[in-house]
Amino acid sequence: MTDLSAYRRDTQILHAGRDPDANHGVVNPPVYHCSTVIFQSLDELLETRRDRASGAYVGFTYGREGTVTTRAFEDAVTLLEGGYRAVVTSCGLGAICASLTAFLSAGDHLLIVDSLYGPARAFCEDFLRKFGVEITYYPPSIGAGIEALMRPNTKVVYIESPGSLTFEITDVPAITSICRARGITTIMDNTWSSPVCFQPLKHGVDVSINAATKYISGHSDLMLGIAVCTEEAFVPVKKTASGSGYCGGPDDVYMALRGLRTLPLRMRQHQANATRVATWLQDRPEVARVMYPALPGDPGHEIWKRDFTGASGLFGIVLNACTDAQFAAMLDHMKLFRLGYSWGGYESLCVPTYPSDLRSAEAWEAPGPSLRLHVGLEDVEDLIADLEAGFARLAAAA
Repeated sequence: MTDLSAYRRDTQILHAGRDPDANHGVVNPPVYHCSTVIFQSLDELLETRRDRASGAYVGFTYGREGTVTTRAFEDAVTLLEGGYRAVVTSCGLGAICASLTAFLSAGDHLLIVDSLYGPARAFCEDFLRKFGVEITYYPPSIGAGIEALMRPNTKVVYIESPGSLTFEITDVPAITSICRARGITTIMDNTWSSPVCFQPLKHGVDVSINAATKYISGHSDLMLGIAVCTEEAFVPVKKTASGSGYCGGPDDVYMALRGLRTLPLRMRQHQANATRVATWLQDRPEVARVMYPALPGDPGHEIWKRDFTGASGLFGIVLNACTDAQFAAMLDHMKLFRLGYSWGGYESLCVPTYPSDLRSAEAWEAPGPSLRLHVGLEDVEDLIADLEAGFARLAAAA
């Protein structure tokens, strides 16, 4: 394959992980549907066993370990994230769980951000605690103050910036510099930014996780996760993912690789649309607060401006006090912002959020209900009209 290091990011995204010359001129890598791999000799079979035992994971041995298609996707995202190698899993949560369990054992201490993705929090509470891992949640704004929470048995610090529901920004370099000095592994969920808008490993993180289900796919039609690792972190994550049975389906891997090609264009449009909608919402009397770090005046804006190269289309709003009937009247008849979980596809979505149910390091205070909006690629004026009609229904139901 061509050496892409001399090219800029948009060019790299178009060409990474594909080799037409090795595939009879076919532009995209083929899909390998595979469980069994045939070896030409006993020596070749034994060599793959030695390869796996050494942690090299270069050859192909069995479908769960990956195929040519998997490797192409891993290589492409690794290049964009500036990592050593990557591990594909069946979903974003799978990448989170494999990465956490790769570095934690009974008696270890985990520091994890209080604003994290709900299912990741449930994994910590329902599984890691049960197996003897001590867990402390830290406020997302803690920065270098995290050192005061560290213990002799602290093994992992987990970051999600911005958080899934409340979109606080964490000072990643301030945390990773302390962790590196202490030999603590850092893991970050980078799904909100995608590899286009933030590269965690370049800011000191050891494992960068993306739910490829979302922006990398871009079409709401697959489930996939990927963890991009430093050289030191790769083997533990790979062994844990493989040993736990995590793997990505071949068609989903192929579609994620295809979605990757348009990622920069989509992210720029998502940000443009989201900024327009968020700015409009700031002036609405029904809205108490807009939570979007790309907006000037947001509490995390200065760190976002310093560290990030762009923003996604996902943000939150807090409404002023209203009744449950008013809230339902607004949401039940949205035409474009349809009610649905996930995000990162081309379409707009909204979902009510309940941060107070998930926070423990610091209380969540809000005058009214909260919403998470994913601003898609529709015409932005149509999206604003849809929200305006929703607010009119809210007022009429008073």
